Amino acid sequence: MSGSRQLKLAARPVGDIKDTDFELVEVPVPSPGEGEFVVEVSHISLDPAMRGWMNKGRSYVPPVEIGEVMRALTIGRVIASRHDGFAEGDLVQGTFGVCEHAVSDGAGVHKLPDDGGGVPLPAYLGALGMTGLTAYFGLLDVGKLEDGNTVLVSGAAGAVGTAVGQIARIKGAARVVGVAGGAEKCRLLVDELGFDGAVDYKAGNLMGDLRSATPDYVDVFFDNVGGEILDLGLTRIACGARIVICGAVSQYNNTAPMQGPSNYMSLLVSRASMTGFVVFDYAKRYGEAIAEMAGWLAAGKLRNVEDTVQGDLADFPETLRKMFRGENTGKLVLELAH
Repeated sequence: MSGSRQLKLAARPVGDIKDTDFELVEVPVPSPGEGEFVVEVSHISLDPAMRGWMNKGRSYVPPVEIGEVMRALTIGRVIASRHDGFAEGDLVQGTFGVCEHAVSDGAGVHKLPDDGGGVPLPAYLGALGMTGLTAYFGLLDVGKLEDGNTVLVSGAAGAVGTAVGQIARIKGAARVVGVAGGAEKCRLLVDELGFDGAVDYKAGNLMGDLRSATPDYVDVFFDNVGGEILDLGLTRIACGARIVICGAVSQYNNTAPMQGPSNYMSLLVSRASMTGFVVFDYAKRYGEAIAEMAGWLAAGKLRNVEDTVQGDLADFPETLRKMFRGENTGKLVLELAH
């Protein structure tokens, strides 16, 4: 094997992500030092948060610096090891980045069952990865879901949204409504994932359709989108509602200032709370959440919705743009063909 490719951040994006914001370089395949191992990456997670990681400024994690390999959660197999805890052939998950090979000392790396444990590998980036953990802790700990609650989820056909809606039903929500773009995504939510209702924000009657879908108002509003959908969703909250701020994908590529909610006084009228969160804060409890969700997967109660694109590192920018255009359903993964 002569070389290994990496995708590095070449410029901080302004507006939409461009191919020229990245540089594809070839480097030697790394060799492990003492206490290290080398991973051949097979699956790369694509997430809305990546857009924020490219920006300079204060955030919950340091930005990706110019010239650094683009940050990404990945799955791969160990091909060489000088680490007592990892052997050649081990299947692992870690933040190895957008690259074909990576060297690691094992920090933050998790072993996976050799055969995937009967679960498709993308599930370890989706329902059993950060996506599922975000949905689990955001809904249950931040949203404080209670039996009989009505739950509204924006970005409901996305990676986190599909998990939130299903977990809400499993945990006793009386009604789950998703907001998604297009009739096909709305059909998936209701017919295949067990949502009670779906609102197509592209249909041209968002306010009226939200009102019809939530006649008794909303106890938990899990927002992944921000912008107009967050603003209109605030008009549907019940007394004591919890609004969970997970993301604002509609705003990430803005060149103008981010659009905030003008209807924020609904929080006062409804004595409601709006709380942002970062899943990393729950790291000590990842094990309990993954164990419970794995049980749901095995029992057929939870479905991992995935959109896997087969290609190579050169396909990363366009695949990421696909997500911001709203063209994926569920967890978006780039599977590398070595």
